[in-house]
Amino acid sequence: MAANPQSLEGEATAAFELKAAGFTLPIFRLLGGDMEAVANQLSAKVGQAPDFFRNTPIVIDLSDFADGEVEFPLLVGLLRGYGMIPFGVRGGSKAQHAAAETMELAVLGESYSTRGPRPAAREQADDPEGATDEPRPSMLVARPVRSGQRHYAACGDLSVVGAVSSGAELMADGNIHVYGPLRGRAMAGVNGDLAARIFCQDLQAELVAIAGHYRVSENIPAELQGVPVQIFLDQKILRIEKL
Repeated sequence: MAANPQSLEGEATAAFELKAAGFTLPIFRLLGGDMEAVANQLSAKVGQAPDFFRNTPIVIDLSDFADGEVEFPLLVGLLRGYGMIPFGVRGGSKAQHAAAETMELAVLGESYSTRGPRPAAREQADDPEGATDEPRPSMLVARPVRSGQRHYAACGDLSVVGAVSSGAELMADGNIHVYGPLRGRAMAGVNGDLAARIFCQDLQAELVAIAGHYRVSENIPAELQGVPVQIFLDQKILRIEKL
């Protein structure tokens, strides 16, 4: 007798489920149409931290180049060549959207958020003690963060009670606090907050970044590894100091 696809209760077994979900996607903001310049600068950027970009889905932001012609085959080829996965575009003109669709890129509405609501960037004050007066929401992760896991605190701080494994990723619009070894990647101020900081009890990170300014493990001095540190920007230069 042929197998009955119906369950004993007479209901079909579900094969899939559709539901809404939120994802954090980085953006690639295109500022001009010179693909040679894009290629040169992209090569230098990826060369500093190749693992950071590998298999990363991104959104191409055309808001600052809405009147220009985008060579999407070249741009998409460049991004894919460096391991990134172009997902879609936002902003831009109808002509740019039509060109993007020929490359099978999604056209996202202006309300689409790649990093959550964007707070105003706080410039680092002359008095660093006065730079963090405003309260902000926070996220607490009360367990170790395993390889492959990603935690993102939108519009606030992120605190982790435990170790962060190699291959894990922490992101926050505000500060990041790690009360254990930090072996993965930590990116604070991802929406442009120049006053954001990273604090950890044991620095062994693959990559640390503040507002897009980053440093990979190879460029972190040995005397700053394995000890409690704070990481911050000083005149847009990333600095690491012992606590």
